[in-house]
Amino acid sequence: MSFRIGSGVDFHQLVEGRALWIGGICIPHHKGALGHSDADVLLHAICDALLGALALGDIGIHFPNTDPAYKNIDSKLLLAKCYELITQKGYRVVNIDSTLCLEAPKIKPYVDAMQEVIAGILQLSIADVSVKATTTEKMGFAGREEGLMAYATALLQKM
Repeated sequence: MSFRIGSGVDFHQLVEGRALWIGGICIPHHKGALGHSDADVLLHAICDALLGALALGDIGIHFPNTDPAYKNIDSKLLLAKCYELITQKGYRVVNIDSTLCLEAPKIKPYVDAMQEVIAGILQLSIADVSVKATTTEKMGFAGREEGLMAYATALLQKM
């Protein structure tokens, strides 16, 4: 059996007047992530992990922020496209492990819904999608609530 592992990371600034999308879920908060798409930091990190596992570049290559077609696009569509690229190469996703870094809002109430969304797109069971969160103990841009970041690891297996 052939396995491939990939890692992804994404960062977005937090600003007033934008919705906060994380893991395909709109989370009530007074700030949202700034970006060309819906700026879903978690889904973007997972996209990069999937693409990286097969050396297919990164999310910016496949969905450039200079292309108006991706302006305010739902990142669930980007994740679905990345999944399609993986399956076209003859691989399936085994599991996803991810970590969010942000001070607020607390995401624990939304984790189950995020796992459900991600699992549905990647054709996994919810038990195969890990979503964790941590603060940066008030340090750095995330600690000052100026932004947030996500890290993701994906394990793929040749079908």
